[in-house]
Amino acid sequence: MAHQRTDSYLDDSITLFRYYKQLAERAMTQCPDAGLFAPLDGESNSIALIVKHLAGNMRSRWTAFLTSDGEKPDRDRDAEFDDPPRSRAELIAVWEEGWRGVFEALDGLSDADMTKTVAIRGEPHSVMQAINRQMAHYAYHIGQIVCLSKHFGADAWTALTIPRGRSREFTTDVQTGTKSQR
Repeated sequence: MAHQRTDSYLDDSITLFRYYKQLAERAMTQCPDAGLFAPLDGESNSIALIVKHLAGNMRSRWTAFLTSDGEKPDRDRDAEFDDPPRSRAELIAVWEEGWRGVFEALDGLSDADMTKTVAIRGEPHSVMQAINRQMAHYAYHIGQIVCLSKHFGADAWTALTIPRGRSREFTTDVQTGTKSQR
């Protein structure tokens, strides 16, 4: 993702959500099918369960974002950790549906909406706070997805960002924000 300087909190947030979505997708692409559904141990969640949880959260938080509580009465959070999607195709469909709701809600906002108040579990948040809350939540779980994908991808893993031991090879032009290899 080429960084673009902006003074728009909303534009920057949308760019970051797209970055995290793409990061997880690039990681899951490198994960063998069996790894998508395998937890590391009895207390861990598989990638498929993390995706199901994220999609449930996304549906609840972003549906009628400005007009209803972000914790919908029909959400069953505990069930998000049972019965994961059963195939890569089903997992991706659940993933895409969740993100569709995120981007539809964000695309309907303007910078002027950032100070409006929305509720999450009955607690008031500015729109900006609600976006920050979701950004942190998604980044946390996407980090888990990347870690698990890397674990199950093992020796075939290709770095998603700057490869280990090669950071000195990359530079960024301060004026344009363009990253390049030295």
